[in-house]
Amino acid sequence: MTVEKKQSITQFGLTNLQEELDYLISIKRKEVIARIKSSRCFGLIENTDYETAREDQAFVESRISAIEAIIRNAVIIEPPKLDSQIVQIGSTVTIQEIPDGELETYTIVGSAEADPLEGRISNDSPIAQQVLGKQVGKQVIVKIPNGKITFQIMSIS
Repeated sequence: MTVEKKQSITQFGLTNLQEELDYLISIKRKEVIARIKSSRCFGLIENTDYETAREDQAFVESRISAIEAIIRNAVIIEPPKLDSQIVQIGSTVTIQEIPDGELETYTIVGSAEADPLEGRISNDSPIAQQVLGKQVGKQVIVKIPNGKITFQIMSIS
């Protein structure tokens, strides 16, 4: 028996995953099954519609399993206290590259709901690992593939 890793997630992220799971089970799964049945009418040899539908089915079933595992192992991240002066999971932190970089703002979330393009980074990411537990004004060094970057924590909310 394998031990599944606990997944840190916000209530918002958990709700979104539950909605995605409901959609996949109640709608997408049925659509894919219907496509498989209708494509069988044309035979199974060199039937690209059938093969595509089977690939889609594998993807949907895999995603359903993954979401179920996340939900089963979810640990809800409590929103940080408003007066918090320390970066924690759930915090929104603004950092600036030293000496003269642009300001970047990230919300630190669990890996299941991370989306760097939307400003949500995983608590397992290199930046999050360095800023967690730190205060405004602190400088942190983040290792990247071609060296290191120094950031200063500008604000926490």
